Amino acid sequence: MRATVLLDRERPKISIGEVRDVLRGAGLKFSTENPDIGVVIGGDGVFSYYGRMQNIPLLFVGVRSAQATGSKAFLAETYFDELENALIGIRDGRYTVVRHKRLEVRKNGRKLGEVFTDVYLQRGIESNGLRYRVEVSGGQSFGESAIGDGVAICTRAGSTGYYSYPDKIKTGDWLESSRYTIIGDDEVGVCHIVPTFTSRDGSSLQPLRYTVPWESRVTVRLVREADARLYGVTEDRRGVRVGAKDLVTVMPSAGTTRLIKLAAHLESKS
Repeated sequence: MRATVLLDRERPKISIGEVRDVLRGAGLKFSTENPDIGVVIGGDGVFSYYGRMQNIPLLFVGVRSAQATGSKAFLAETYFDELENALIGIRDGRYTVVRHKRLEVRKNGRKLGEVFTDVYLQRGIESNGLRYRVEVSGGQSFGESAIGDGVAICTRAGSTGYYSYPDKIKTGDWLESSRYTIIGDDEVGVCHIVPTFTSRDGSSLQPLRYTVPWESRVTVRLVREADARLYGVTEDRRGVRVGAKDLVTVMPSAGTTRLIKLAAHLESKS
């Protein structure tokens, strides 16, 4: 079996040489040409990037950190200190491949890319807040207005990110950072990011987050010009600039991400 190694290109947590040694110890061949699987090492941001860019089965590998602000790697299937045993199991066929849905993101009708976890429109450094509209059509139809830092739209795989920040507000001024929500495979999550105001058209509802059916189409448009950036569809840390004349559309994609699930983990959940 051939495996390629996929790391954070700017800040890799492990050297490629260390990973190649583990592959060799597990009896797998390192190859960048026509690999059978990809070993992705990093945190959820790295997993999100390769999850939308790769079509081969991927094994997500976290790296344990003693730092309080170190990577949480919610999506990790195993950790680097367990990797050799995990790869031996894969070599011996003790795994399955699960397909995860992706979302397609467009700006003014032009496809920007696909999303495995989440895409979010967020204020840039030149804006105090965004005023925007969200329109949902398809499985449900409604519109709403909001003022805040922005809005995140996610898949099941991305629901432990921005979509889960309300779970972490325990009581009063305290956080419970280990809590999160996982939405269904047939749902799309929508979450306003630190809003000061939201209003659902024709109702008294002031939504913070919710899910809509997978077949829904979600559009976002600024009501007032601002420094707004779209993240999750580009490698550029500055994001994609979005203005008041632009329309961002998020919809189901035909593409999927294939993730490796280890047999031991599947048995423990059955």
